[in-house]
Amino acid sequence: MLTNHPLTISTLFRVYRGRIALTLAIIVAETGLLTLIPLFIGFAIDDLLAGGITAFWQLAGIMALLIGLAVIRRVYDTRVYGAIRVDMGNAQVKRSTDLQVSTLNARLAMGRELVDFLEETLPVAVAAAVQLVISVAILYAFSPHLALAAAGATLGMICIYAVFHSSFYRLNGDLNHQTEKQVSLLEQRSLRPMHAHLLRLRSLEVRLSDTEAVLYGAIFVVLLGMILFNLQMATGLPDVTAGTIFSVISYSWEFADSALALPMTLQSWTRLSEIMGRINGQTPSAR
Repeated sequence: MLTNHPLTISTLFRVYRGRIALTLAIIVAETGLLTLIPLFIGFAIDDLLAGGITAFWQLAGIMALLIGLAVIRRVYDTRVYGAIRVDMGNAQVKRSTDLQVSTLNARLAMGRELVDFLEETLPVAVAAAVQLVISVAILYAFSPHLALAAAGATLGMICIYAVFHSSFYRLNGDLNHQTEKQVSLLEQRSLRPMHAHLLRLRSLEVRLSDTEAVLYGAIFVVLLGMILFNLQMATGLPDVTAGTIFSVISYSWEFADSALALPMTLQSWTRLSEIMGRINGQTPSAR
C-alpha cells in the first residue's frame, strides 16, 4: 500500500486513516475522563466533608470507565501499528535496492520511528492537547488570571523551542548519518574504525542530550513560575474552599505536565523531518 507513495507521516495518515482515527478517538475519550478526575476529587472532598457520598461514587465510576478504555486502546494499538511497521519495512526494501546494506539497515530502523511517532508520541500529544484545553477552561472558570498565566507559559515554551529547532535538526542529521555507516564498519572486522565510530556516536548523543537539558531546564522554569503564580492567586479567590484550592493546583500541575508534551512533540517532529527527507532521498548521504 505504501510502495508508490512518499514515506511520510502524512502518507501514513492518509493510507491508514480509518485505523488511526479510531485509536485517536479512544485517546480523546480516555483523556477527557482522565482530565475530569482532579475536578471530581475536589467535588468528592467537599461532599465527604459535608457528609455526602454521591460525588465519591461518581469519581469511582469515572475511574472504572477510564481503566476499561485504556486497556482496550493498548490491545488495539499493538496490532494496528505492528501491521503498519511491516508495510513500512516492505516499502523501504522494495525502493532501496541500490543502497548499501549498512545504509538500508539504518534507514529501516529510522522508518520504524515514523510509526513509533504515531503509536507513542502522537497519542501523548493528542492527550496533552485535550488536557490543556480542559485545564485552561477550568482554570478560567475559577479566575481568568489563572488561564492567562497558563496561556503565557505556553507562548513562552514555543519561543524557547524555536531557539533550539535548528540545533536539534542538525544534530539529528549528523547522528543519523553516522548510524548509516555502522554495518559497513562492522564488516571490516577492524577495531580502530569501529572505535572511532562509537566515539563519534557518543559525542553526538552527548551534544544532543546537553541541548535537551538546556531546553527543558528553561521550560521547567517557565512552568514552575506559572504554578507558583496560580497557587498564590488561588488562595486569594473569593469564597475559596479546600476543594477549590486543590482543584486549581491540580489543574495547574496537570497543565504543566501536559504542556511538556509540546516541546517533546516538536523535538520528535524535528527529528522525523530529517528522517523523512533521508529515507525519501532528499537528504544528502554525506556531509
